[in-house]
This record gives sequence, structure tokens and C-alpha cells, in this order.
Amino acid sequence: MALRAAPESEVEYLKTDPDLPPVGIVDRTPISPTAKIVFAVLGILGGIAWVMIAFVRGENINAVWFVVAAVCTYLIAYRFYARLIERKIVQPRDDRATPAEILENGKDYMPTDRRVLFGHHFAAIAGAGPLVGPVLAAQMGYLPGTLWIIIGVVFAGAVQDFLVLWISTKRRGRSLGQMARDELGVVGGVAAMIGVFVIMIILIAVLALVVVNALAESPWGVFSIAMTIPIALFMGVYLRYLRPGKVAEVSLIGVVLLLLAIVSGGWVADTGWGSDWFTLSKVTIAWLMIAYGFAASVLPVWLLLAPRDYLSTFMKIGTILLLAIGILIARPTIQMPDVTTFAIQGNGPAFAGSLFPFLFITIACGALSGFHALIASGTTPKLLEKEKQTRLIGYGGMLTESFVAIMALVTACIIDQHLYFALNAPATLTGGTPETAAAYVNGLGLSSPNITADTLSQAAASVDEESIISRTGGAPTLAFGMSQVLSQFLGGTALKAFWYHFAIMFEALFILTTVDAGTRVARFMLSDSLGNFGGAARRFKDPSWRVGAWVCSLAVVGLWGAILLMGVTDPLGGINTLFPLFGIANQLLAAIALTVVLAVVMKKGLFKWAWIPGVPLVWDLIVTMTASWQKIFSANTSVGYWSQHAAFKDAKEAGKTSFGSAKTPEAIDAVIRNTFIQGTLSIVFAGLVLVVVVAGALVCIKAFRAGGLPTTESPEEPSKIFAPAGFVPTSAEKALDKEWNELIASGAVRAPGAAHTHTDRAHHHDE
Repeated sequence: MALRAAPESEVEYLKTDPDLPPVGIVDRTPISPTAKIVFAVLGILGGIAWVMIAFVRGENINAVWFVVAAVCTYLIAYRFYARLIERKIVQPRDDRATPAEILENGKDYMPTDRRVLFGHHFAAIAGAGPLVGPVLAAQMGYLPGTLWIIIGVVFAGAVQDFLVLWISTKRRGRSLGQMARDELGVVGGVAAMIGVFVIMIILIAVLALVVVNALAESPWGVFSIAMTIPIALFMGVYLRYLRPGKVAEVSLIGVVLLLLAIVSGGWVADTGWGSDWFTLSKVTIAWLMIAYGFAASVLPVWLLLAPRDYLSTFMKIGTILLLAIGILIARPTIQMPDVTTFAIQGNGPAFAGSLFPFLFITIACGALSGFHALIASGTTPKLLEKEKQTRLIGYGGMLTESFVAIMALVTACIIDQHLYFALNAPATLTGGTPETAAAYVNGLGLSSPNITADTLSQAAASVDEESIISRTGGAPTLAFGMSQVLSQFLGGTALKAFWYHFAIMFEALFILTTVDAGTRVARFMLSDSLGNFGGAARRFKDPSWRVGAWVCSLAVVGLWGAILLMGVTDPLGGINTLFPLFGIANQLLAAIALTVVLAVVMKKGLFKWAWIPGVPLVWDLIVTMTASWQKIFSANTSVGYWSQHAAFKDAKEAGKTSFGSAKTPEAIDAVIRNTFIQGTLSIVFAGLVLVVVVAGALVCIKAFRAGGLPTTESPEEPSKIFAPAGFVPTSAEKALDKEWNELIASGAVRAPGAAHTHTDRAHHHDE
């Protein structure tokens, strides 16, 4: 297919058109002596940090060691393990066109600058999980969570994201459910498509509810986040029409406008009109989110979704880096022990369940997330410029999210133990007042000195809150810890309240980007599924058919919007009851994704490297099936859905008007209804995943016996564009980039992703 130029030194240039410069590079240059020294130093530093974390006992460990251990491990894993996967399994070549180039339509498919796409992808995958999960998991101690977040992402989470992005890119950006049907057969594929879609709707609704709760009655947050929409629209038009390719320029403008929106949010909230206009109820915010989700799903991706996600990534990564710098400067000590008694006994106040399997379920997105597979087979492969960028976007994006999770865990662990549990224990345990909360946490047998009611009141006053008792869900705890760190080197105690409310808004923005990208991905999934019916429905598979896009978007938004409104209007039921399912459903999605990846690897005859997706798949199945079994069949009413269902049903039949956490007959009815829904969904989800895994196992066995099987990869087409693979181009890439930019400036070719002109249509086969 491709005409390759003769190798120069260790670099091979890939040409597909004799009239154009090379479109790609194969760089076989060995690692330099300087790089070897750098990675050796990273290995030594990382090793020392791991020794300090894992083997030094007591509560005086400095939080700096966690930052060092994480960063060193990530850099080494990205350079060596991710490159091994790239070389042995992915085998990318940039003379092959990606779906973004082949199917470019200016709406869903469009080659997008790797830096913008990294921002969009990271913003889409980084939702509530890496912020909330590790905070809750801190009740089990700092060591188990740290080990799983860092080791899990290297060998499981980042591997899944990388390989799913790879197989979707090779299939014109097909969705995970459609790829499961294509590669695993009808039975396994249908089970996967149903399971993936239903789980996806629930995940979006849960994430949306977190945003609603964060923004309700908060004019500062509502104004600042609302302003990101017109800023994103401006950035999209600027980059596509006014200054194509000027990513650094539009980034600088966007960041300045974003900072202005954040600061002005505080000013607006203090005015009478601002407070009136932007203080919104939960129901109002829910409806606005539904409208926004629909708009983000149907508008061209370059206009709103990609620039808004890219913009929010600056705030996300910037805030996390600021937090990391704050930890390095303030050097706080870890207050939580390495492993708590709650990890062994399974009776923690924040959530019930023992270390195995519920630590892994609770941390969720910080180490392994099935939701990411939906993004990696949804919007991202439709925007990818080059195959070689999959390592940066897929593996690198997940490492970045894992760093967010580590920062969240550390932030929770530097808070006083008693204060941590006062924040995260439900009101039924703390009593809701400083006096009763102090008495409760002092009775937990914690290793730190007892706390007083005055201390709890002062902690609330320090962040301008009436109370911080039983502010469950993880987000307030993270905000409190962030304010504690950031105020130590930026503004002192006078700005602690500012940093607390800034963190709350940061978390809302963090999660909202997952909702809009998730809606678009769910639309793609529904379109693929409907297209399988054939006949007139086959048109749904056509990505350029706007009627189908609108119909599927309305259906998706209507489904998660209905569940969201149910949860918002019924605090005892609805979506709130599905929260415990969030972690399990997310990990079950990962099992489906890894099954598809393993089947593709086996079909391609790469048996020697099947352990790369196979090992995390087996581990994930052990964890999720154990958790599902306990949630379904455990006799412990704080863990098992059906045992809790039976206990409350018996209480109702006995004529009780108050039982356990339910203080009214209506609340008892809500628990009975909700546990039935939870238990039923747990059985359905686990059953669907087992069907998919069995189908995948049969395909793998058949492929092994046959020495490989045909896959459903789309036909290759030659690429006619060039783009560097990483954030920083190599010297060879810089020279090529300069050559292509000169052609673009002369008007001979069009910049990837730029608006079409009449003259450039003749130069592109895909128009």
C-alpha cells in the first residue's frame, strides 16, 4: 500500500504519495546514554519512595513520598511497558489513515491535534471515580489504595485504554458493543451490547447527580461552569476558521478566559442579581444538564465538546499539579495508618465491606475503569490523527488519571483521622451535631488523639461552612484536604475558605466533562445497535445521517435524564440507590472490554503476548464476581442487597414505622424497593458479563487451535497527512512537520481538521 523511502540511519520515512512529503516515521534509534541515566535515577528514586511507603510503619510518613513513587513509576511504565505493548501488539504505522482522516465530516470524525485530543480524552475519562473513590478507600489505610492505584493502572487500566483505542481505530471507530458482536459472535455480542448500554446509562446518571449536588444553591459554581460553554464555542470557531493549527495561541486565550470566569464567579455570587440568577435548585440544574447533554451530543465535535473538554483539562491538570506542588512544598505528614481495622473487619463508616474485594470496587476509575473503554471506542478514535498517537492518548491519558487518584488519596490521608470519619460517616451514625459526632468518632478506637466538638465547629468555620459533619460522598473531604494543603503555601488560613469552594467547583467541572462525552458515546452505541436490525434501520450506522444522530441523542438523554430527575426529586430512592452499583458496574464493563481485547489478540495469533490483556482480565473477573456474589447473597444486611431487602420487608410486615436508617414508613418502602432494584440489576449485570466472557473464551480457544482467525478490521487506506506521535516532536518529526507546515501555509494542502475550501477538495481523497 505505502511507498517507503530508503532508511536514513535509524529512521525510516513512510510515503504514500510521490507528490507529498512522508506521512510517518519509523524511528529505531536506540535509547541514548543520557536517557538510560535518567531512567536509572528515576528507578532509584522510585524504589526509595516505595520502601518508605510500604515498609516504614507509623503515622509520620511524608506525603512527598507518594508523589515521588507515583511519578517515577508512571514515567518508567510509559517508556518501557507501554512501548513493549506498542511494539508487540499494536504495531502502529502512520502510513495507514485513521478513521478521522478517512471519514472526516467536520462533525463526529475529524483529525484533531494530539494535544487537544489528549485534553479531550482525559477530560472525558476523568470523572467522579478518581476523585471520590480513593477518598472513600482511605478508610482502609493508605497502603492498600496506593498499591492498587499505581500498580493497577500500569498493568490493567492503562493497558485496557490503550488496546481498546487501538482495536477501535482499526475498525473505523466502532463502539465497544459493536466490536464485541463482530469479534465474539451474536450471543456474546448481544449480551455485551445490552450490558454495556444499560450500564452506561446508569453511570452517566450517577455522574450527573454528583454534579447537580455540587452545583445546587451555589451561584459561584453555576456561573463559572456555565461560562466554559461560550468560551469553548469561541475556541472551536477560532481554531477551525480564524487561526487553524494555532493550538498554543488558542490555549493561552482559553486559559486566561477560564481563570477570569473562575475569579468572576466569586464576584457575581456576592452581588444581589448574581445570587438571584445563578442560585438554582437541583431540579433546575438537572434540566439544564439534560439540555446541555443533548447539545454536546449533536453539535459538531470541534464546536463544543472537544474545545470545552480541552479547556477543562487545563483546570483539571493544573489544579492537580498545583496540589502536587503544594504537597512538595508543605510536606504534610500522613495521618491515616497503613492498614486500618476497618479493612480487616469490613465495618467501615464510609462504606461497608472488607478490603477484598471492595477496595478495588471503590477505587474504580483510579486504577481500572470500564467507562474508559467506551470513550476509547467512542469519540477518541474518531478524532485520532495517527495510529502512533494511541500510546500517548490511551496509556498516557490513563496514567494521568491515576495521578489524580493518588493525589485524592493523599489529600484524604493527611486529614486528622477523627475529622475524616466525622466527614464521611452517615448522619445516622454521627447524629449530625458536633457533640454527637465527636462522641461517635472518639469511640472508633482510632490511633490519633480524641477530638472535641469545638474542633469540628472550628473546622467548618475555617471553610465558611455551617457544618462539615456527615458530608458524605468523598467530594467535601477532598475539598477540605485540598484547602488544607493549598492554603499553606498560597494565601494562608485567610484563603482556606476560597480554596475549599474552588475545589468544590473544580470537582463539578471535573465530572461534567464525563457526562457530555459519555452522552455522545452512548449515542454512538445506540446507533450501532439499531443499525444491526437491517433494512431501513441500517441507516443508523451512517455517522453522517443527522436524523439518526438526533433520534439516538434524544433517546440517550431521555433515559439518563429520567433516572437523574428521579434521583433528584426522591432523595430516598431513584438514582441514589444505584450508587453502590456504580463501582461494580464500572469494573464489569472493564471485564467486557478486556475480553474483547483478548479475543482480538488471540485471533491475530499473538499468543505469546496474550498475558498482557489476559492477566488483568482474570483479576478483574475475580474481584467483580466476588463483589457481586457478596452484594447478592451476603447475610450481612450492611453488605447484601437481598438480606437488607428481607429485613426491611419483615419490619414492614411487623407493623414497624421506623427501622434502621429508615425513620418513616415511606423510607422503609423506599429501602425495600431500592434493594430489590439493586439486587436485580446486580444479577443481570453479572449474568450478562459471564455470557460475554464465556463467548470470548470459546473464541480464544478456537483461535489458539487454528493458529489465529480472521478479525473484522476495516480495509487499510493510505494516509495523506502528517502529525507527530508525542507531545514533543523528535528531531526527525520536527523536520517533517516544518515541511508540511510550509505546504499548508502555501495553500497546497489543508491543515488536518481545518475548514474546507473550494481548492483543497481536490487534494483529499476522502472528500
